Amino acid sequence: MDRARLAALHGVATSYETAPGHSVPVPEDTVVAVLAALGVDASTPRSVRDALETHDRTEDSRLLPATVVLRSAPDGTTPAPVLPGLPDGTALRVDTEDGHALPWHPSGGAPSPLPPGRHLLRAQAPGGRTATATLIVAPGRLPSPPDRAHGFLVQLYSLLSARSWGMGDLGDLAELAAWSGRAFGCDFLQVNPLHAAVPAAGGHPTDPSPYRPSSRRFPDPVHLRVEEITEFAYLTGADRDRADQLLGRAATLRDAVLAKGGLIDRDAVWALKRRALDLVRNVPRSPGRQAAYDAFLAEQGQALDDHSTWCALAETHGPDWRAWPGGLKDPRSARTSRARGELLDRVDFHCWLAWLTDQQLAAAQRAAREAGMRVGLVHDLAVGVHPSGSDAWAQQDAFAAGMSVGAPPDAFNSRGQEWGLPPWRPDALEATGYGPYRDLLRSLLRHAGALRIDHVMGLFRLWWVPQGMDPTQGTYVRYDPDAMLGVLALEAHRAGAAVIGEDLGTVEPGVREALADRGVLGTSVLWFERDYGQEPAEPLEPARWRTACLATATTHDLPSTAARLTGDHVELRHRLGLLTRPLAEEQREDAREIAEWLALLGRLDLLPEGPYDEEAAVRAVHRYLLRTPARMVGVWLPDTVGDRRPQNLPGTWDQYPNWRLPVADATGRPVSLEELTRSPRLYALMEVFRDRR
Repeated sequence: MDRARLAALHGVATSYETAPGHSVPVPEDTVVAVLAALGVDASTPRSVRDALETHDRTEDSRLLPATVVLRSAPDGTTPAPVLPGLPDGTALRVDTEDGHALPWHPSGGAPSPLPPGRHLLRAQAPGGRTATATLIVAPGRLPSPPDRAHGFLVQLYSLLSARSWGMGDLGDLAELAAWSGRAFGCDFLQVNPLHAAVPAAGGHPTDPSPYRPSSRRFPDPVHLRVEEITEFAYLTGADRDRADQLLGRAATLRDAVLAKGGLIDRDAVWALKRRALDLVRNVPRSPGRQAAYDAFLAEQGQALDDHSTWCALAETHGPDWRAWPGGLKDPRSARTSRARGELLDRVDFHCWLAWLTDQQLAAAQRAAREAGMRVGLVHDLAVGVHPSGSDAWAQQDAFAAGMSVGAPPDAFNSRGQEWGLPPWRPDALEATGYGPYRDLLRSLLRHAGALRIDHVMGLFRLWWVPQGMDPTQGTYVRYDPDAMLGVLALEAHRAGAAVIGEDLGTVEPGVREALADRGVLGTSVLWFERDYGQEPAEPLEPARWRTACLATATTHDLPSTAARLTGDHVELRHRLGLLTRPLAEEQREDAREIAEWLALLGRLDLLPEGPYDEEAAVRAVHRYLLRTPARMVGVWLPDTVGDRRPQNLPGTWDQYPNWRLPVADATGRPVSLEELTRSPRLYALMEVFRDRR
């Protein structure tokens, strides 16, 4: 009982529900391990009692919590903070982030509305006791996206143009934005996470998944369009000759994918770009360019210095900081400081790469807005980071050591999931005023019209799996949703950006309602939208869809629309040994579901060509999406040319080329950006959106 109380005080679940009324107990060893990761010893009855006593003494002695979060009312007023146990006669004062000081009375609130921001709350109790807390004042709701918006969803690496170096880059992104905005009135482009990856080491390739990055705060320079760096044009002599040779080798890499149907080789692309960037760096920067770079360094501060130091140390000692020599494991040690000085040129190189990538991201967003897009780029925030990467090294106090994020067992995966991503400690976030989270959001929103948050349910709770345990032996750890949503609302408000939450899968009751109340859009995928209140669950009529969502036919983790309609996705999973039932049974079930959807499309007069025309059926699916009240409708770019292959097939590793496939047509032939813009099939599909607005 004491251990359960201790766990509850720290947001650690001792049981969880797999279905309404069906509770599963969490193993005691799991609870002990998770509490230990939060700095709490619960290994024995005595240690549990000691921890409870320590917790109670701490709570009794402090005037203020570490962080106070307030949500502005619709009329702009700010409610008084709820601060239980505050002694009578305590004086409160708010030091706003813009330098003003405002008195605050706990019963009556502030004399005037507080501006949204991250302020400092001061308390002085009778007897001289004082305390301070971070005060986050968040807007009541996030910015809303424009209504009736439509756009493309694309994995950037998969979109190669005649100028790509073997994978899609930020130049291609800008071109796609400029074209789609003007040609089809598209309002947005949603891309995969562009986070910095953990580099290859020991003969092993770089993990191609954009959802297991080294750093979520800084983008990966592999996405750079080298020729668009200003200094590239000023290469001369031998350096120009070497650059031309590298351009020729880049063309060979590009042709290996587009002309010969090969896979995207991220490491080969980066090897060429890195050599070219070494040449470009030798060109002196103009005074204006140097001033811009200096300003970027000052703006990014310690975070960029840490990231670039990690990159430089990874070049010397390998990319897993946990295997580095002694003092280098600590970013604040004297040895790390000396190493930073010794590797100063390499540290500066990686700072420079971050600046260049930031510039090209800004250019892509600018191209989108100039083409008439009302949103522009929609960036993607992965749920976590690689345990050996830059963020995990630089922010060790913020991450729970020995833990991994995952998912509990469900109807689709009886063994649960373990993703190899260390979770943030909720207590560490609160103690820092949610600084790491705030800085991450601010970085991602620099050049975005909207942000997609992968596994948005993680703002409420995450499934923690202790190292060495099976995913089924994990447990949920809660975060403060008011704080997580408040910081999100504040940063989105400052950027003028909307937020889309990926809320597919198991979602606990109340989460979707809480997100909608704050203005966070959900994600609705056509094939999952059924009336689950009846048996059998029939496809949902379009008018019954929720309004606050991004509506799509598919995602990067699901079959393309053509593969779904033709049943190709079932055959693929059969070939890879992923089916849990006989092939014939799976095919019958799949055919039944597709027939139900085609019947609904026919009843709604959305399929005049008949159910046996694949291209017509894909168009009908998107006509259906436009019948829903969804604020945003996304088109999976590979669907426009009939691609049959998913970009990622969950449950596979080396059995399938996840994250390495170029956009291709129905025959599997890769399609370049230039070909895509001339595709009759694409134009026929996008005709459906002609009168969208």
